[in-house]
Amino acid sequence: MRSHHPLLIRLLTHNIRYATDSPFLGEEKWAVRAPRIVAELRFNSAHCGDAFICLQEVLHQQLVDILSGLNHKHEGAAEEWAFIGVGRDDGKQAGEYSPIFYRPSVWTLQEWETVWLSETPSKPSKGWDAASIRILTIGIFQHRASKKQLVAMNTHLDDQGATSRSEAANIILTKIGEKSQEGRLPLFLAGDFNSQRSDDAYLKLTGTTSSMKDVQKMWSIQQGNGYGHTYTFTGFADDARTIIDFLFLNQASCAWAVHNFGILENKFDDQVYNSDHRAVVADVAITPISFPDSSVQRNRKA
Repeated sequence: MRSHHPLLIRLLTHNIRYATDSPFLGEEKWAVRAPRIVAELRFNSAHCGDAFICLQEVLHQQLVDILSGLNHKHEGAAEEWAFIGVGRDDGKQAGEYSPIFYRPSVWTLQEWETVWLSETPSKPSKGWDAASIRILTIGIFQHRASKKQLVAMNTHLDDQGATSRSEAANIILTKIGEKSQEGRLPLFLAGDFNSQRSDDAYLKLTGTTSSMKDVQKMWSIQQGNGYGHTYTFTGFADDARTIIDFLFLNQASCAWAVHNFGILENKFDDQVYNSDHRAVVADVAITPISFPDSSVQRNRKA
């Protein structure tokens, strides 16, 4: 049955910093940071059943720890959270994931894939001048209650190669058009783009030929500043303040509305940084205008 009510969704993106054995000055090892990250994710999704959590720099053991923490319940209870994504180095468990976490009781996963941001996007590979292998995680979901669909994307662009970031933006834009059926399906894109708003990759993703809009800018037009901080990357000494982590929404045949926006704290009274990035959170809604039925999509699960 078609729902005539807005579909309210919480989006959270956070580069959690990979688990290194050689931490920077001011950085704690993952064993110390892990419970703080899990607490952040649980707190910010506890009463938001429709939430999506998009993370970057997640090694396999970190993925296991986070999934276990999110699903920490009494013995015998069904697992609340699942994820899509692969390790970027081999398409399995090696290297960093850019996973998307969701609640299967709320969302049905219809299909998903990983795209490598390189000249050979169908296999593990490094592109152009990138220092590391980079990926885009894509999922198509159907909302169980309303039967509405959306496309979720999560990525982490290269920190060294400007050409790589620019070419990756081209690949992402192509996938946005393809997976959204040229704007028929609502779509969000989350991630660490290693690009400030003046950089080429950001300008391509939000340019006149793109359907994507920066959620923070959408919010500021309506309400001014959001909750919390201005900068999303701090380092481990608050000495590297930039905005490189973003949430984007497409201009679909439905209409997106932004109900709230914030950039969260990554260090509290104990002075432990949970990451060198801050989480970005938004409450968004898909309004019912021309909201497509599930019949327009393939029912293929990858």
